[in-house]
Amino acid sequence: MLKEKLRSDLTTAMKARDEVRVATLRMALTAVTNAETAGTEHHDLSDDEVMTVLVRETKKRRESAEAFDGAGRVELADRERAEEQVLVEYLPQPLTDEELSSIVAAAIAETGAEGPRQMGQVMKVVQPQVGSRADGKRVSSEVKRQLSS
Repeated sequence: MLKEKLRSDLTTAMKARDEVRVATLRMALTAVTNAETAGTEHHDLSDDEVMTVLVRETKKRRESAEAFDGAGRVELADRERAEEQVLVEYLPQPLTDEELSSIVAAAIAETGAEGPRQMGQVMKVVQPQVGSRADGKRVSSEVKRQLSS
């Protein structure tokens, strides 16, 4: 399980005294625990659900780094980027532009969409196939591009 891998990697990082990795993995495990206890009943997350939490945390790090850069806080932006890199190691290999383009083209053919108004229909087909392997913004821009041409 992915959660167990995070725990064992945390132990390894603690022994190696890798402060950034320790802090990042602790944060990730805390986010997973929060997701498990959210709602009325505790439940163990599946690997896919843990992956969703890691994708969300990675996105937070990327956005925080951009915000810190905009505010001139370079050292904090660098820290956020370092944390993002640790989390990226646990995510699946991202889709290449060609792979994403072919998935979107197949979805457009499947749905029969002819213009930007049918973007929602295409996104419903594409998102389950893409999962956490591509950012939603990237997927939607590719769908728009193909529907507009």
